[in-house]
Amino acid sequence: MQREYCDEQLATAIYTVNRHAKTAPDNKPLYELKRLALEKMILDSRAKKIGLHFVKNPRFSKQQSSVLIQCADYYFHTLPKKDDFASLPHLGHLDDSYRNPQRKMSLNTARNVLKDYLGIKTQQIVKKGTGSSSNPKKKPIINNTSYFYGH
Repeated sequence: MQREYCDEQLATAIYTVNRHAKTAPDNKPLYELKRLALEKMILDSRAKKIGLHFVKNPRFSKQQSSVLIQCADYYFHTLPKKDDFASLPHLGHLDDSYRNPQRKMSLNTARNVLKDYLGIKTQQIVKKGTGSSSNPKKKPIINNTSYFYGH
């Protein structure tokens, strides 16, 4: 069942996912969720591309740009596509004085809001148990090949 979400709710959910993705050990699914949500919001005319910014810490010391997207009262950056360079103005360096509003939403709620908006079925995540109760047939693997074992 797909609910109607206002732009502020979606922007807050994207902000929450983006904030957690910056520190998550496995951030690819979170950034993918952010990208898909922003793309759909742009297609639905609920967000718009503003321009290009230089990336603060570019990879391999090459100058890179990112697309600035406005969604409600939030601004986000995503990777540019080829046509973005031709169609969007370059805004130069990022303005460090601006900060997105800080609204609280749990990561779980944010994920569910974005998945519902995108029409992605929510899968229940089964946490791996610790100890022998999670899978009694498997024995723990002990790696005996190290400096301490002499081989």
